[in-house]
Amino acid sequence: MTLRRNSAAGADRRARDSKQIAHLVPTPNARLKLDILHADDAYLIINKASGMVSQPGLGHTHDTVLNAAFGRYGHQLRTLGARRDWGLLHRLDKPTSGAMVLALMPESYDHLRKLFQDRQIKKEYLALVHGHPQPAHGKIEARLVETDTGVKKAVVSAGGQDALSYYWTLAHGENASLVRIEIVTGRLHQIRAHMMFLGNSLVGDSLYPQPHLPSGGNSDGIHLHCRMLQFTYPHSNQQRRFLAPLPRTFIVAARKLGIALPPTLSGSLSKVTA
Repeated sequence: MTLRRNSAAGADRRARDSKQIAHLVPTPNARLKLDILHADDAYLIINKASGMVSQPGLGHTHDTVLNAAFGRYGHQLRTLGARRDWGLLHRLDKPTSGAMVLALMPESYDHLRKLFQDRQIKKEYLALVHGHPQPAHGKIEARLVETDTGVKKAVVSAGGQDALSYYWTLAHGENASLVRIEIVTGRLHQIRAHMMFLGNSLVGDSLYPQPHLPSGGNSDGIHLHCRMLQFTYPHSNQQRRFLAPLPRTFIVAARKLGIALPPTLSGSLSKVTA
């Protein structure tokens, strides 16, 4: 019997294959562009490009963030091993751009992993969404469950995991808005699912669409950017904040939607602040 691509059995098989690939030592690829915001003995912070996958998996074994990082910091990352995800502390979806952190030492990985588990990492995103959120700022508490029928997706469900987001409308055009979002939890597609739940899906999001909303003239996918990460460094009480400048594609899309970006976002940003 031939299994359909979107069958549950097929999804389980692909998940197992991806997990096996994730345990292999990533192939170094120094030719991949890696926008480094900051690097020291403990951490590597990058500005991930939209369209780049975070870690190797099916269909992406040589062109991910980890492949690029191994091309430059392979010696350090190898010491962390598969048990510590080769230093990868969190992931951004393929279409999402922005700040990501990788640990370069086992101790720094364990420190930040605990902060993630204790929800002591501050993460701030910017997104272009359909319509004008009502109210203009607020809190979204909607439990999410992961589904996989060939494509992984998060669905609002009372039986899902807790998920908490805060949002603020920063600017808007006639049919779309720029919102700042802080996520307390880190569920799969949390921002995309929560904004759809609010009634303001991300512009260009075909996975979480709302057909009754106008397209806004965007045809090049979603614009979701992790602008800021903030956390306490190990062996100190020093809070470090890392800012990732907006990609040009985000700025251009906002202008097409008639959204005037605040000057601090459209201009150059300081990358690191102590």
